[in-house]
Amino acid sequence: MAKLYFRYGAMNSGKSTSLLQAAYNYEERGQHVLLAKPAIDTKGASEIESRLGVTRPVDFLIGPDDDARALFAEHRARMQHSSDDELLPAGPTDVACLLIDEAQFLTPLQVDDLFRIAVEDGIPVMAYGIRNDFLTHAFPGSARLLAIAHSLEELKTICRCGRKAVFNGRVVGGRFVFDGDQVAIDEGAIGSASPELTTYESLCGTCYLEESGGRLG
Repeated sequence: MAKLYFRYGAMNSGKSTSLLQAAYNYEERGQHVLLAKPAIDTKGASEIESRLGVTRPVDFLIGPDDDARALFAEHRARMQHSSDDELLPAGPTDVACLLIDEAQFLTPLQVDDLFRIAVEDGIPVMAYGIRNDFLTHAFPGSARLLAIAHSLEELKTICRCGRKAVFNGRVVGGRFVFDGDQVAIDEGAIGSASPELTTYESLCGTCYLEESGGRLG
């Protein structure tokens, strides 16, 4: 039976790099993969971007109201009929694996779709994402993945102090902030007109509490 994998970590833990490496490993062996990510992740538009500078276009975007399994089936069928496409590696044209970046932005129902792709359609699914937002609350997609994924793997990174980082601090205009919408990508919170640059820093528990003044959640 194929499995649903959730590989998670704090910001800068190499999630996108690991995904792109997994895709390369499959294709190096003549197998085909499909790459997708939630449409809400506007960073890189329709590409997956590694912080090492490696990028690759996704095969499809998943909108907040989309049926992820139906989208996968559509693109799987397209791949199965693309045996003459010179861009595809040699070998059978079925999908060997579905790889999802920024999986925390999926809805719980879309995560259920990924589970069905693995169990009922027989295609392994590797989902990559972060567990918690900048207030230490679980993203709905991540919470569902933690509940039903067959395999969980933590990708580790370090805090500025050298300890293991487990939280994601939000920085706006050079300052850590602890209020705002759950989702903010680069330029500001989704739905916000704020022009200030939004970035994130991976923090250990000690440094997070120091920056938040003892606030946790």
